Amino acid sequence: MAKSTKKTLNLGGKVLDLRQPKVMGILNITPDSFFSGSRMASVNEAVDRAGDMLADGATFLDIGGYSTRPGAADIAAPEEVDRILPVIEAILKAFPEALISVDTFRAAVARQAVEAGVRLINDVAGGTLDPDMFPTVARLGVPYVLMHMRGTPQTMTGLTTYTSLVPDVIQELQQRLAVLRSLGQTDIIIDPGFGFAKTSGQNFSLLNQLSAFQTLEAPLLAGLSRKSTIWRTLGITAKEALNGTTVMNTLALAGGADILRVHDVREAVEAVRLFLHCRGEDLANNF
Repeated sequence: MAKSTKKTLNLGGKVLDLRQPKVMGILNITPDSFFSGSRMASVNEAVDRAGDMLADGATFLDIGGYSTRPGAADIAAPEEVDRILPVIEAILKAFPEALISVDTFRAAVARQAVEAGVRLINDVAGGTLDPDMFPTVARLGVPYVLMHMRGTPQTMTGLTTYTSLVPDVIQELQQRLAVLRSLGQTDIIIDPGFGFAKTSGQNFSLLNQLSAFQTLEAPLLAGLSRKSTIWRTLGITAKEALNGTTVMNTLALAGGADILRVHDVREAVEAVRLFLHCRGEDLANNF
């Protein structure tokens, strides 16, 4: 483990301790996300699901209005904003202390979401699809998830050739990380990008070597929930992939993941609790 890895996040003046792993619940305000169980058809449904996730132990709620599944249709920024802002506002009205993350690669969307009360930006493109994203993040002063992806959601499946997978992904992230840090951004989370410009076999290799990403000296987020790597390998469907997700999440925790991004919060929190018990710890409220 890198000796100087930062294990705290500043969220609007409050410090979140990541020495015990946290769970991020997924709320997709889209009609076409790959897992139908994550799609919210109305604001009220999203608020109800948010309440359930918070009650089950979610630390973050990750709200996205742009489907990033392979080959997903592109939508304009105004439509993305129109999808997510009413949900953000309604959730914060119902749960004022909720820590909301916005899942977007667009700086303008991120800015409007933060102005509405979002505390964290989760960028699947790692700043590669919008040159304004890094300056915007630094100016807003909120934590940022830097994810590895090549191309776009529409082209990424054709960009899976690497000289050496893990070193290449680390190097590409390191380059982006250096730019962010040069702008004064300090609260950065690394996501190796499972399923984004990665084949199923490459996803397993990433997971097997997840601890190597600790050389980047930043907290790690793992987003494996119900992905095709799980259900295609097992010959099942995304709907049936909860058990496989729990296995993958547990392996991610063993590899050093600090945040699990999931569709099923209660099961992920249980995995964290059991993992901590194996280390002789207990799940504590350390926010």
